[in-house]
This record gives sequence, structure tokens and C-alpha cells, in this order.
Amino acid sequence: MTPAPSVRAVPPAERWLRRFRPVAGPRLRLVCLPHAGGTAGAFHGWAATLPDDVELVAVQYPGRQDRFAEPCPRDMGELADTLAGALLPLFDAPVALFGHSMGAALAYEVTLRLETLHRAVPSRLFVSGQTSPTRPRRSRDLHLGDDDALLAGLRELGGMDEAVLADPELLPLLLPSFRADLRLIETYRPRLTAPVRAPVTACVGDADPDVPVADAAAWADLAATEFDVRVFPGGHFYLVDREAEVVADIAGRLAAVR
Repeated sequence: MTPAPSVRAVPPAERWLRRFRPVAGPRLRLVCLPHAGGTAGAFHGWAATLPDDVELVAVQYPGRQDRFAEPCPRDMGELADTLAGALLPLFDAPVALFGHSMGAALAYEVTLRLETLHRAVPSRLFVSGQTSPTRPRRSRDLHLGDDDALLAGLRELGGMDEAVLADPELLPLLLPSFRADLRLIETYRPRLTAPVRAPVTACVGDADPDVPVADAAAWADLAATEFDVRVFPGGHFYLVDREAEVVADIAGRLAAVR
């Protein structure tokens, strides 16, 4: 009898992480966490700008692209628990985290878990386009609206290709992950708002309709050691229009990490 083919279990890190430029013996790993509805590919272009000794790693959430068949996350705490475990093997070298919008809140939660449960302190935490959890949220509850309201909100925030938003065949595939991610961040209420030991840099666009500079600067309340804020020209997705400037700024802040 021919034996049944075996199915290889995919390690969590292999499912969750995409290495856009693997580096042997990197000086530093930069792990990027995308926005609601985003994919790891949002950071693919950063590899060309980062220093050669920095390995670029991006997180791929379930419910999209090659993880389309998996259910979208429904609980920020559970998502952070899983992702912290997936990132832990990367700490054979210094690790910095950059999260944008929903990804910023998640990066903070992951950092808390890495530090308190695993004694792994990131070299720096970048929180981009997100209000500090210590401030009242300015949620528009887009996840509760119909598809037209959801699309209008996404267009206002920017950062999405209009051709994608106008494609009647793609939208039914994309909107469920958008809605699920927005629900995740719009209902996010942290159980604990504790300072992290990692140095924290808050990044924000000066014309972000949802995140005033003062709300981004309030991340200082959650930085136990070092904090600074970087204000870029632009809206919520300032990092798309000013990619080279943003990546150069990040690289400069990480230049001394060894």
C-alpha cells in the first residue's frame, strides 16, 4: 500500500513573516507591521533604501493574499500573543519594530509581551499614524458601515490604489479583511497601558485627519527610557508619498545599533 503523503506543519514564523531581503548575520532586523487591510508587500520597496546590513522583515496577517483561506484576527491580544512568539527566534540579532496605523498598536502590544514574557527588548519601537492608547480614541467605526461607507472612509484616509477600490471583482475579496482589521483597531481597548523599555519614536503626518500630532506625541507616556516624535508632511499615509525620506529617517535612528 502506498503511504499517504505527509503534510508538513508550517512553523509560525514561516506563516507570519516575509523576508524581503535576507541578510546573513545582520547587524539589525527591522520588522514592519502593516495597517488595517494591508499586507507585508506594503514594505517591499524599503529593502532598496535600507543599509545593506539591515534585514527587512514584514508581517503578513491572516485573511489576505497567500493567507486568504485563514480567518482574519478578531482579538488584538491573541494576535499579539501569537506574533510575539513568531518574532522571538529573530532576536539572535537586534530587532526594531515599525508599525503603521493598526500595525502601530499591534507593535506596542507585541513589544509589551516580548519584554515582560520573554525578556526580549527591541532596539527601538516605531509607532506610526496611531493615537497613543493613553488618549481617547477618535474612532469613526467604519467597520459598522455598509460597503459604500467603508469605501468612502478608505478613500479619505488615502494610501490605497484607486484602481483597486474601483474594481468590482477585487472588492469582494478585499473588503472582508479591511472590515475585520478595522473592527480590530476600532474596538481596541488595551487591558494594560504600561510603558515599554524599548526606545520609542512616534511618526505622524502633519495633515493626518485621524491622528493629531498631539495624540501621536502622547506615546511619550508609554516610553520608559527614550522618546521622540517625527512629523512628516502628509496625511495618514504620509509614508507612501515620502517613502525614501521615511526609510532614511528610520535608518538614521538605527545607525548606532549593534
